[in-house]
Amino acid sequence: MSKATAFFDRDGTLNYDRGYVYKISDFVWIPGAKEAIKYLNDNEYNVIVVTNQSGIARDYFAEKDVDTLHAFMNNELRQISAHIDDFYYSPYHPNVNNLKYKNLSHLRKPNIGMLELAEKKWNLDKTKSFMVGDKLSDIECAKKFGIKGLKFKGGNLFNFILKELDLN
Repeated sequence: MSKATAFFDRDGTLNYDRGYVYKISDFVWIPGAKEAIKYLNDNEYNVIVVTNQSGIARDYFAEKDVDTLHAFMNNELRQISAHIDDFYYSPYHPNVNNLKYKNLSHLRKPNIGMLELAEKKWNLDKTKSFMVGDKLSDIECAKKFGIKGLKFKGGNLFNFILKELDLN
């Protein structure tokens, strides 16, 4: 049975964007982010993070650093009986000549490669799914994928989700 899915950008949406966030010590949740994820979990949504992480191609940090940060996020969420179902990231950037990631250009938002990977793994219902992001590329990605795109401009993410989706 297909399931509604909430896709989230990471930096600037779930956590404050401090520029190439990969260290746990630099990670700070956006107000209401954990509560929004728990609310969506409790209402039978898949919650999936799709994030551009060009710092990998730039050699600022490694893929294992991103994986460690994502594990930390889920450990934090477990404390309130919440979770993120899956994480996808794109290490590619068009202005960085790193041959290791050149073949992954389809993953970088606004391309839909990360969402297509999620669609293959998770049985999602596009008519009930949406994406939240803080950049135009996030909204373009959602539109190209055929789901609703919600532009988060700051504030409390839980309140934003409730208002935008009329879920309360």
